[in-house]
Amino acid sequence: MVKMKTMDNGLCVVGEENSFVRSVALGIWIKNGSIDENKNNNGISHFIEHMMFKGTKNRTAKDIADEMSEVGGRINAFTGKEYMCYYAHTLDNHIDVALDVLSDMILNSGMKDEDMKKEKGVIIEEINMYEDSPEEIVHDLIQEESWSGSTLGYNILGTKELVNNFTKKDIEEYMSKHYIPENIVISVVGKFDFDEMFEKISEKFSVLKKKNRVERIGKLNYKKCFVTKDKDIEQVHLCMSFPSIPYNSDEIYILSILNTILGGGINSRLFQSIREEKGLAYSIYSYVETYNIAGMINIYAATNPTQIEPVILGVMEEINLLLEKGIDEKELNQTKEQLKSNLIIGFENMNSRMSSYGKTKLMIDRIKSQDEMIEGINAVNLDSFMNFARKTFNYNDMSTALVGRHKDIDIERIKNLCTR
Repeated sequence: MVKMKTMDNGLCVVGEENSFVRSVALGIWIKNGSIDENKNNNGISHFIEHMMFKGTKNRTAKDIADEMSEVGGRINAFTGKEYMCYYAHTLDNHIDVALDVLSDMILNSGMKDEDMKKEKGVIIEEINMYEDSPEEIVHDLIQEESWSGSTLGYNILGTKELVNNFTKKDIEEYMSKHYIPENIVISVVGKFDFDEMFEKISEKFSVLKKKNRVERIGKLNYKKCFVTKDKDIEQVHLCMSFPSIPYNSDEIYILSILNTILGGGINSRLFQSIREEKGLAYSIYSYVETYNIAGMINIYAATNPTQIEPVILGVMEEINLLLEKGIDEKELNQTKEQLKSNLIIGFENMNSRMSSYGKTKLMIDRIKSQDEMIEGINAVNLDSFMNFARKTFNYNDMSTALVGRHKDIDIERIKNLCTR
């Protein structure tokens, strides 16, 4: 059973005790990401994440790594558009070490000038690595253009210029607004005692004072786009996107089924048609992105420049076939079983459970249980599926991004094909 308790300052702790394992996963989830930034500090959330590992007032960066290694634990973090997470996974008898290290990082980060200078260099190299990855670029291009005018379209890494200009004062001011108790959920899953853990967490984090949360954008306008980037590479990387539903929509399970059928695996329609039957692309898949106020379903492919038009036409053909002829009960039920299997197997992992509880509590202020998600999948029927598919795949709203050598592509022809 998932337990939940809120500290006096507003920080929430969720946990699930599991006596059948010998480990504990602990995550500090913070409602902060690139959506909370502006044109002058884009990338600061990700930069702060890096700096948290550079040492505290009590530990050096090496101390942080060594203390976790000494107990065989794993520690890491990530930054997204709407949230970030610092997490650790240890044996149950070492969870106090993980909590002590993570809390020290969050509450007592050193932010030394020399460390900031070094880490700026590291992040600039990360940006350089990103620039060498056309698959990453094409996804971000379509996000930036489709949500242009909104911080949701911001690149999580920021720019080299902005990163180079970050100061300690910038970080302290930003953290004072976003690293606040009301924006934090601590999720713990594994072999531990919830009441004892809550007391230990309270002892660490009671120093955080209650503050008013900074309100996020409440409305978002999708903008249909066709965008390209000239890059000297052998393949063309393609992304075709349609606006969809937000994370908390009742139709989220229909979206999952639609994505799985269309391009979610090797038995999906796009993979079987574009790669296996026609041999037009090595890599092709679809994926969804859902946020609190918006969502997208995206189709990605990488192919030879001479094949880009057949790939686009092939994708459209599969979408049209889906809309015209639909699916049958067998395909629907098979996809449901696939999703339920992935969900149940995933929930056998302590990190997955910790992430699910932490994210849902942080983003929608409640816990989505495994049973609730299975019920949601089971509730999808042919009518609801087809109604959703027809509503989603509207070519008048389709955005397209291309990354590749412009001289190898008839840009105007592709544009006319995708924006007709």
